[in-house]
Amino acid sequence: MSGICDGRVIIVTGAGGGLGREYALAFGAAGAKVVVNDINAQSAQKTVVDIQNTGGQAIANNQDITNYEQSASIVSEAIANFGDLHGVVNNAGICRDRMFASMTEEEWDQVIAVHLKGHFCISSHAVHYWRDQFKQGHKVDARIINTSSGAGLNGSIGQSNYAAAKGGIASLTLNQAAELRRYGITVNGLAPAARTSMSEDAFADMMKKPEDGSFDHYDPSNIAPLVVWLGSAHSADCTGRLFEAVGGEISLADGWRSTPPIDKGAKWQADEIGGVVQELMSRERPAQKVYGT
Repeated sequence: MSGICDGRVIIVTGAGGGLGREYALAFGAAGAKVVVNDINAQSAQKTVVDIQNTGGQAIANNQDITNYEQSASIVSEAIANFGDLHGVVNNAGICRDRMFASMTEEEWDQVIAVHLKGHFCISSHAVHYWRDQFKQGHKVDARIINTSSGAGLNGSIGQSNYAAAKGGIASLTLNQAAELRRYGITVNGLAPAARTSMSEDAFADMMKKPEDGSFDHYDPSNIAPLVVWLGSAHSADCTGRLFEAVGGEISLADGWRSTPPIDKGAKWQADEIGGVVQELMSRERPAQKVYGT
């Protein structure tokens, strides 16, 4: 992986721990200059030191990705310190898990803000920079890497706020990819499964590190090579995709697809709809089950 991102400048949010930390370390090892963003200043600085101790270049940033003005400063700090920007990895996230019937407005708002608004804020400022570069005649070879989740693709019992945010991010990825390709910006999404502070609480037994020294399927570092490749110049032909990754497995989530329609050629009557729906459901390819069912 060494050298695949030589000279590229990458922002990684939520990089003080978990997946974000592994991404930042891997980008540093691959030659990128890394902006390590995390609201926990001590954790962000530790990641920076670890990158620097292996010969990489990195700076810490503690600004709030849900604040539009502070997100602008994250982008400008990357450019001021390293002279350019080539990629944003939107990784930061939180969980406020609760069954829908018991969920509070605050729990809903917090998760939507960190995940969905956080993806918008920093990406918006990065895109403004890249679009300006493009309009000035400079070659742009930029990357946005978004973080969705199996919860967003399939649903997850007790996580309606998280699932809604992550589903929104999947749709956002498709829109961004379609709109931004003209400027030299690719956008892909990721639905990783790994051992992090969020997943350990929900899936403690499944996420346990093996004690026998065998392959650690849920080690977050397993996801990093895919993210580094997506952030590199080598991924220029890949956009609008949503990858699922766990252990040594990589797959693509291939999205919603329409079944062949039943067309009456005229307005339906309400009492006719039941039979039509039954016929449509008999033709569909069953979706993956909602997590927890």
